[in-house]
This record gives sequence, C-alpha cells and structure tokens, in this order.
Amino acid sequence: MAMINLSAEALVAGVAAALERSGATPLTAQSMASAVLAAELDGIASHGLAYVPIYCQHVECGKVNGQAKPDLKIIKPATARVDADWGFAHPAIDLAIPHLQTAAQTQGIASVTIFNSYNCGVLGHHTERIAQSGLIGLGFTNAPASIAPVGGKRPVIGTNPYSLAIPDLATGALRLLIDQSASVVAKSEVSAYKRRNEPLPPGWALDATGRPTTDPEAALAGSMVPAGGAKGFNTGLMTEMFAAILAGAHLGIDASPFAGTQGGPPKTGQCFIAIDPNAFGDNQFAAQLNRLLETVAAEPEVRIPGERRQKNRQHFAQHGLRADSDLWKNITTSNQ
Repeated sequence: MAMINLSAEALVAGVAAALERSGATPLTAQSMASAVLAAELDGIASHGLAYVPIYCQHVECGKVNGQAKPDLKIIKPATARVDADWGFAHPAIDLAIPHLQTAAQTQGIASVTIFNSYNCGVLGHHTERIAQSGLIGLGFTNAPASIAPVGGKRPVIGTNPYSLAIPDLATGALRLLIDQSASVVAKSEVSAYKRRNEPLPPGWALDATGRPTTDPEAALAGSMVPAGGAKGFNTGLMTEMFAAILAGAHLGIDASPFAGTQGGPPKTGQCFIAIDPNAFGDNQFAAQLNRLLETVAAEPEVRIPGERRQKNRQHFAQHGLRADSDLWKNITTSNQ
C-alpha cells in the first residue's frame, strides 16, 4: 500500500471539496471534513478518510440531504430538539451544542435530542466539545439494526454507542472520555476488514444463522456480537431509548443501512445531556475525580479511557498524517 504525507489543511480542503462536488453545502462539507480530520488525528481510521467515499455516495444517491438546513426548537428551559432535515448529523450537532452548553450553565442540567439524522461519526468528539466548556457531556446515538438479542438471530438494535466526557475543572482540559458501542467492535471495523479482504478476529460477529463467523461478508449479513453478552445488549437498548425513542427518530429496525445506496435517509437520532458539576453543592467534584482516576492509573500498565486518543493526537502533531495514496486520489478526483 503506497502512502503519502498529508497536512491537516490539505486533508480538510480535499475532503470538503469532494463533498461539495457531490452536492453538499460548503458549511456541511466543512463540518464533515473537520470530523474526518479529528478521526484521523485520534487514530480512528474507520471513521476517517476511509468513510469519505461513502459520505459522497450517500449525498449523490439521496440517502443524505446535502442541502439540509437543521432547525432547533426550544421545548422547555432545559430541553430542545433539532430536526437534522435528513442531512448529516454533524451540522445538526454543531447547531445543538452551543445551545446545550448555555442551557446547562443556566439550568444546571440540559438535554438536546436530534432526529431525521445520520451517522454522527466518532460520538466522543461531540461529548468532548461539551466537556471543553466545563460541563459533563453524555451522548447517545442509535444506528441501523445489527445486534440480535442474546440467543436470537434477528438484529433488533444497532451498535448504538454512548459516550461520557468529564472535564478537568482546573485546566479546562478533557480528563476522562468513555466512548464505546454496545457491540464488541464497531460495525465500521467489520466493513474495514471487508475492504482489506481480511478475516475478522474471532468473537466479533455471527452469521445469519446465529453461528460465530470470521468472514466479514457473512458478518455484515448476520449480526454483531454484543459486548459482555446480555449486558452489552441492554446497553444498546438504553441508547435506543435516548437516541431513538426520546428523540423521535427511527428505531434501528426501521433505519436504512449506513452502507450502500439502498433505502432512503436512515433518520436515526442522537441525544446529548450536559451537566454542570458545580450545580450540586459542595460535592468536592475535582478532588474526588482526581482521587478516583489517580487510583485507576496507579499501576504502570493501566490507561485512563481516552488517553490513547490524546497520545495519538500528540504523535500526529509531531509527525504529520499519512494517507493511502489510492484512497486520497479517489477522494480528490471524484466527480471531476
């Protein structure tokens, strides 16, 4: 595989241009390009450049409304909802988060739901933005059904990630980031193995008959294994409650796939909750958080959740980004 060096500026410009050529507005294209860069900097390649051709394809086929204009409606002082207008999730989230932050700082706790939406990429990037304003950020996003109940064969819920971001109140930096799906691994990872024509690690997926498989094609036609068995499935149900039912979005069983061109807009949803840790009296939040995380990290081989992403960012800041030259050529020459 031939690789090329790529600056952050070149990546954002190239991705944004590709999305605009496919039919996205400049504002949407810039939001998505920034999200792709963030995924690459965090070392999450499955949501980085590899996803750009799919994004472009989905604008072109109408699965995503590239001209969407998200609309925010305030319901109560601490709640609001955003209609993503069948567009990408990111511009809708960009609209939601500033309002969410202001409402939480005023009310102590606030929530915003998003419907008529799409894949929101790396969920932790959005909760991290909430934490950067000194708030606890909690996020949920549902996805097309790909996980069957334990003992079942028919997928009922998606991989349905949730994320928790905790700020360092003294420095404003991110202190803890939990970002995980209800499945053993994100479905995008299975798609990445399929593109590379590589077998899956055991324990990731089941085929359509409910049997374990290492064949990516069979896995995509079957179901993902929930992390921790029934406990992981229950986590996915929790996410479905917040991101689909509370948000008024499509259930995973009704959403069209995030891959391929079949079906119209998936109309999935997101839910974000922001909490002011100073709104609960003298709880010694900072001191207790420090004590807990210092105890977690006391042993040399233990890592605080989110730490690897921070180290990846530092590495790429020093050494720059690398990209598959064929993939980059595909992105920068598509629709020309």
